[in-house]
Amino acid sequence: MDRLTEMEAFATVVDQGGFTDAARKMGISKSAVSKHVSSLEARLLNRTTRRVSPTEIGLAYYDRARRVLNDAGEADALVTSMQSAPSGLLRISVAIDFGVNHLSPVLSDFLAEFPDITVNMVLNNRYVELISEGFDMAIRVGELEDSTLRARKLTETTKRMIASPNYFQQYGRPQKIDDLNDHKLLHYSNQSSGNVWKLTAPSGEKRQVRTAGWLSVNDGQSLLNAASSGLGIAYLPSYLYADAMEQGLVEDAMPSLPNEVQGIYAVYPPGRFTQPKVRAFIDFLVHAFAEKGPNDW
Repeated sequence: MDRLTEMEAFATVVDQGGFTDAARKMGISKSAVSKHVSSLEARLLNRTTRRVSPTEIGLAYYDRARRVLNDAGEADALVTSMQSAPSGLLRISVAIDFGVNHLSPVLSDFLAEFPDITVNMVLNNRYVELISEGFDMAIRVGELEDSTLRARKLTETTKRMIASPNYFQQYGRPQKIDDLNDHKLLHYSNQSSGNVWKLTAPSGEKRQVRTAGWLSVNDGQSLLNAASSGLGIAYLPSYLYADAMEQGLVEDAMPSLPNEVQGIYAVYPPGRFTQPKVRAFIDFLVHAFAEKGPNDW
């Protein structure tokens, strides 16, 4: 006999206080309920002429049975969810520069592929709290903070220090990491690490440059504009500066340093299964970003 059906019948009898009401609740005959519970009744139920109640052992079994039945129900819901077409409103948080340059261009293809999904993409340069602020997911670049959020790596970018040719003509080019203390540095103010640059020396030694900087901005594009204008050295991901470097507006400040590789991640709330709309968008981004060349990041 199906053990889950036995558990469900037993738990329903306990919930309803009797076989008649349990049968009505389950939509089967009283004799069928009695048959399902027959192997459990002697040890787990006290029966009177008016009511059925669990024994002490029956109460312990009831608690465990309810957990098993709830898990089974969630498993069934997961299968149904996984098989259903992704749909509904998808709320995404993403930094302005990444959203404008890399997420917006691929949204039309995503929406064409999944017409039952509507997207609300919120562009801002602050760290949002996904659950409390009602977001389904966010795109984040760089080292992830410790949290209960789940994360999937979408692609990678490289980070370099860049400045304009005019800046180097006026202030010279740093030859080693310590030389940065004598230069005008442009900082991204929303970084959790503050005005600290984590660099790798040619020897492989990990270094940190800590300075107040000449300018702090909470937007990557604004930092690039400042660097292109000759205001100082900015430390930016290549998806921001690649075009400007190709046009000769900025140059690598220290070509001798190894590339600093950063991950680009989709983060989303924890749970036993991922919503189909979230899973569909993440899978789409992994495929879309994989088609980009290495110089695009």
